[in-house]
Amino acid sequence: MPDQNTIDKVKATVPLLKGRAEELGTRFYRHLFAEYPELQNVFNHAHQATLKQPRALAESVLGAAENLDNATYLRDAIQTIAHKHRSLEVKPDHYPIVGRVLLQTLAESLGPAATPDTITAWATAYEFIADVFIQAESALYRASQETGGWPGFQPFTVIRKVPESSVITSFYLQPTTAFPLPAFLPGQYVSLRIATPGWTAIRQYSLSSAPRAESYRISVRRDDGSDITPPAKGGLIRPTSAR
Repeated sequence: MPDQNTIDKVKATVPLLKGRAEELGTRFYRHLFAEYPELQNVFNHAHQATLKQPRALAESVLGAAENLDNATYLRDAIQTIAHKHRSLEVKPDHYPIVGRVLLQTLAESLGPAATPDTITAWATAYEFIADVFIQAESALYRASQETGGWPGFQPFTVIRKVPESSVITSFYLQPTTAFPLPAFLPGQYVSLRIATPGWTAIRQYSLSSAPRAESYRISVRRDDGSDITPPAKGGLIRPTSAR
């Protein structure tokens, strides 16, 4: 836990940034993708275009900053985001990259208020939060494999498509190399990695059938504004995560 002086310095900047959350998030991703274009594959391009993702990023950062001394808030927020990170295969090596870009973004956004002491306080706070994320996500990776999951992505094949309505279609997905699938709980989802022209998309889909040993079922609603199309033949899947 950061010391009280660090907490106070970070908290003092939150009011300066709250009204510019969208600007903060947009600037962060602009820097991130300029320096690390390969990370664009991790994020939803449609959510970038609508600014949903930049807003969510900024709100998460500012929420954590405002609650650095609130262990319950941090635990619950980090656990929820950790499941999402695991589904995208976020690894410890990603955190120093995000930290550098975040500090650069904060320095620009705070302007004259970005004193060396303030940026040092933010760096200390980020290191603390990143370490909690890394521990939480490592535990999720271990738990997944202990219950029959697998590291990384595995190839799956679409074995059946069932139109459920004019806008919803169910896809039955089977491991390309047969192996028994782990059971899952209501509300859990899988991450599907799909190749599209020029880039690779990762999307999460809730599992919509009872657990079965040989296949997963996802039910996808058509979104005419989406930046990808559902899999025609298959894709690569990560094991289940909690909603």
